[in-house]
Amino acid sequence: MHFTSTNPQPLAGFWLSYLFISFLLIIGYQADPTNGDNKVISIGAIIDLNSRAGKEEKVAIELAAQNYNNNSKYHKLTLHFKDSGGVALRAISIAEEMIKIKKVEVIIGMHSWQEAILVAEVGSQAQVPVISFASPITTPSLFSFRWPFLMLMAHNSTAYVKCISDIVQAYNWKRVIVIYEEDAYGSDYGMFALLSEALHNVGSQIELSLALPPYSSLSNPSGVVQVELLKLLNTQSRVFIVLQSSLPMVTCLFAEAKKMELLDRETAWIVPESITHMLDSVSESVISSMEGVLGIKTYYSQNSTDFQSFQVQFRKAFQKENPEEENPKPGFYALQAYDSIRVVTSAMETLRNHTSSPKIFLKEMLSSNFLGLSGKIKFEHQQTLPSPILRIVNVIGKSYKEIDFWTEEYGFSKTLSFELAGQAVKNNEVTSTTEGLAGPIIWPGNVMSTPKGWRMPTRAKPLKIAVPRKTPFEKFVKYDLPYEIVPVNATYRDLVFLVYNKTFDAVVGDITILADRMQYVDFTLPYTESGLSIIVPAKSEDTALIFMKPFTWEMWMVTVSILIYTMLAVWYLERDSNPEFNCPWKNQISIALWFTVFSLLFAHREKIYSNFTRMVIVVWLFLGLILTSSYTANLSSMLTVQQLQPNVKNIESLKWSNSKVGFSDDPFVRKYLENVLHFKSQNIIEVSGDYNYIEDFKNKRIAAAFIEIPYEKVFISKNCRGYSAFTPTNRFGGLGFMFQKGSPITRDFSKAILQLSENGDTKLLEDKWLNNPDECSTNITTNANGSLKLQSFWVVFAASVFTSTFCVTISKVLSMKSSQQHQEAFEGNHACSTIVTVWKKVLTLRKYIYYSKNTNQRQAPNAAHIEDVEEFCLELEQGSTPDTVAGNQALPPPENSASP
Repeated sequence: MHFTSTNPQPLAGFWLSYLFISFLLIIGYQADPTNGDNKVISIGAIIDLNSRAGKEEKVAIELAAQNYNNNSKYHKLTLHFKDSGGVALRAISIAEEMIKIKKVEVIIGMHSWQEAILVAEVGSQAQVPVISFASPITTPSLFSFRWPFLMLMAHNSTAYVKCISDIVQAYNWKRVIVIYEEDAYGSDYGMFALLSEALHNVGSQIELSLALPPYSSLSNPSGVVQVELLKLLNTQSRVFIVLQSSLPMVTCLFAEAKKMELLDRETAWIVPESITHMLDSVSESVISSMEGVLGIKTYYSQNSTDFQSFQVQFRKAFQKENPEEENPKPGFYALQAYDSIRVVTSAMETLRNHTSSPKIFLKEMLSSNFLGLSGKIKFEHQQTLPSPILRIVNVIGKSYKEIDFWTEEYGFSKTLSFELAGQAVKNNEVTSTTEGLAGPIIWPGNVMSTPKGWRMPTRAKPLKIAVPRKTPFEKFVKYDLPYEIVPVNATYRDLVFLVYNKTFDAVVGDITILADRMQYVDFTLPYTESGLSIIVPAKSEDTALIFMKPFTWEMWMVTVSILIYTMLAVWYLERDSNPEFNCPWKNQISIALWFTVFSLLFAHREKIYSNFTRMVIVVWLFLGLILTSSYTANLSSMLTVQQLQPNVKNIESLKWSNSKVGFSDDPFVRKYLENVLHFKSQNIIEVSGDYNYIEDFKNKRIAAAFIEIPYEKVFISKNCRGYSAFTPTNRFGGLGFMFQKGSPITRDFSKAILQLSENGDTKLLEDKWLNNPDECSTNITTNANGSLKLQSFWVVFAASVFTSTFCVTISKVLSMKSSQQHQEAFEGNHACSTIVTVWKKVLTLRKYIYYSKNTNQRQAPNAAHIEDVEEFCLELEQGSTPDTVAGNQALPPPENSASP
């Protein structure tokens, strides 16, 4: 059989074409997940492909879809990217196109809240879930009802703003300047209001807000930014907070600020979270222009295996797609985009065996709970939880250093131990917001000392200090400060507003610290006390009864009472044993009084017979020694030192007498007299200058003057001989120095005042300038009573009373016992005494009968017989017993006058 020859070239071309088509089909099958039996999910991504964040998000989403498609057996993902250009209205048409034409089941992306809500409206109508990378400043009310298919991968701005305010509080910055880039939807105003409130809660305020126009709308951004920054040169605050801005605007802002020396010593800059997240991916030239800046970013771990693997993939893919970018390192937005795909695929894997509806699909996505590359992913009320852990970073050189962690619950911490809060507190890992960050921090100007955040005075621009030229007392305005001193003729109220409107940096003088003034300016701690004191003409206390002044009336009465009591005790104890008391009781009292009084003078010569009396007199002499010594000393002091007593005792006497009162030309004092002390306005006279007070007193124009305590000290130090002062309980805030609101110099001055007070220098200065000079040292002006009071002597008085009472009581007891003994002896001799008494009566009767009988017989008695009778009676009266009488010779019978 014969075969004809054939041309080999067409055959070879056929086989090559066949192999090429087959290869394309295989590649197409692998790239197009719609082929085969797998369930395909279409995902739409609306991002700004011209921005660095958008480029990172696109690469991260592609990597996440590729990794899932390579490993999933049941589902595949297909992606549809659309560039919004950062225009919110364009996102609406893109979303409608994706839903209607591309048939997407999920839309992700949207870096602005305006884009998110517009796309969410479209998605809610079509029941397509929308995952947004943006979040509102604060969560709107009825969020779930208004946008039921919207999911937020980002947290709201509350935590970020709170972190900024904690940094400001930690370094005690009282005034800040806020810079932000405007947008067309007013989100910057909401963020500004939130920051203003947060700063107010920590005692700080916004001095100036600088709004920059959108970068995309500027033909000459550098020129516009330079013009705006010129406004900052006249401000005092040097704490700059960039609230929100795009990366190009921030790059331009720091370049111009560095030229104008706004990134120099004593300045502090804080950049927003959106910029800090980009520090991992921007060029070194951009970072170097921000040296010393503090940034805030959401914390995520870079040490996990998943992150390391993702970073390797991302670097290759990003550099391939974007060769113009210098740094291929992934930022936070890339991690967030990668996790958003994982939220979708987790729900897909759960529903692999079900026929899902959009609502069920949304519910499964909201139930996601895993640790992603950007942190913990968990949703509640369509928002991610928990609250973010933020990280404070410090830009140094061409890179940055992470410093502290921060959470809304625990504040700053050196280590990540918020999950174990108790352990963190135990280990002292939680840093108080009043102590600053752990550091060390390199601040602008390459310095490590904490900036004061205030424009400090220089030789070219010295601190401009106002001194009140018109003041009631010149001693308060004699200062020697190395600054520019400007005397000003203005009232104290005007001085407050001159500092408030920045005409002057400070006022040094006799400025009273008042609550209404602190609304406009800051005061140092008071360097001396203040309050209203009353000055009145004084009169001398020299009177004819000055000898009574050493003791109070109460003291005199008690002394006299003790004297009388001691006198009665002496009389009682001496009346029985002392022969000088053998006289009428009136004379006895006189002798006792004389004895007691002269014992005080140690001039008594009377002899004491009773030991109890000696005890009473010893204590009484001790009491008398103390009383006489005290009386002599106090009387000598009163006679030596001139005592001045004010004519007016209290405020009520002034109002009751309808007297005129004077005050210095301070509207506050007049208002205080009228509204607080309730003086009639027609009785309040304005007096200017200390010399005018004297003239008004002499002319009887005023009866008293109300001036503040420091002025009163000055006035009395020069007019101590004729005027008296007393201070009621009317206290104010003291005298201090006045500075602009938020000035850190206020704190430095306050610290210096405290140091002077602790070292005793303030007291020395006050003694030198305010207290009484030598010529007034011998004059005491007081309204206090210098008389000695009973409280100082009650112990010796009580001892004297106790001693007298004790001695009298013991003497009485002993006397009663002696009387009882004599009574018993008398009862033993009672019988004998009765017999003698009977015989006396018998003898008397016999004599009577005898003489009667003789009389009846008319015969004169015998003389011898009468003598015998009288002798017998006498013997009986002298105690002779009846036996003795019986033994005597019987009386002779009477003789008859005639013989028988």
